[in-house]
Amino acid sequence: MDAVPILDYFRGLQDRIVAALETFDGVPFKADAWKRPEGGGGLTRLIEDGNFFERGGVNFSHVMGSSLPPSASAGRPALAGRAWEAMGVSLVLHPRNPYCPTAHMNVRCFIARKENEAPIWWFGGGMDLTPYYGFEEDARHFHATCRQALTPFGEDVYPHYKKWCDEYFFLKHRNEPRGVGGIFYDDLNEGSFERCFGLTQAVGNAFLPAYLPIAERRRALPYGERERDFQAYRRGRYVEFNLVWDRGTLFGLQSGGRTESILMSLPPVVKWRYDWKPEAGSAEERLYTDFLRPKDWA
Repeated sequence: MDAVPILDYFRGLQDRIVAALETFDGVPFKADAWKRPEGGGGLTRLIEDGNFFERGGVNFSHVMGSSLPPSASAGRPALAGRAWEAMGVSLVLHPRNPYCPTAHMNVRCFIARKENEAPIWWFGGGMDLTPYYGFEEDARHFHATCRQALTPFGEDVYPHYKKWCDEYFFLKHRNEPRGVGGIFYDDLNEGSFERCFGLTQAVGNAFLPAYLPIAERRRALPYGERERDFQAYRRGRYVEFNLVWDRGTLFGLQSGGRTESILMSLPPVVKWRYDWKPEAGSAEERLYTDFLRPKDWA
């Protein structure tokens, strides 16, 4: 199994996304190449205190090792004793304007090899949207773009991956979704390698048309301290999910990944309050009543 075409696609995807985001923001991303002592490395592209993005990161990584961390090998006894390599692109964008949602996307491939045996491989990925102030138009656009990207691979693919996303990006300890969802998939090796790789490329290619029109639509909306304060409070939920539930974060930390690159997904300004509730009838309450619940947006 040749990993070169996959690596070429992921590197190109990082370059295309960063170029578009730099044009949108007007501030260049920093580039931070790194190596992993156990094998492999990556390139972190980061923006902080931009014109639009308070923080954003677009990571490429290609790491490898001789044995798997618990988060990857649990429930997969066939992987025992296999060397492995993982590669992909992962991004998180935190705009400064509270009316602009946070966005996350990642696409990845995992390969486990053993001499004289066929490699075990799978793809995973997805994207999701986390608004602080909900707009139905934005949620519908994001989901419609996801559905359009997946339709060539079967009419049932988007509904399945949409449901998977709703269930995955869910804070069980809060009984609360992280945002308005999107699509999510993992362990994809059904059908041919070409189909699985093609689907993963379709997801990666759909991110910019799914997100940038929303950011453009909301970037000039005026806001004040109240909106920034609520944004910081809701960002706390984002932190909780990433540190408690996210499989990618756990895999990265358990496999000796680069901590700075893994935790670049966390927002720069966050607040927590004890047992806080939004004011009845407010725009903040509407986020909970109208958006933070599974819904057929597309």
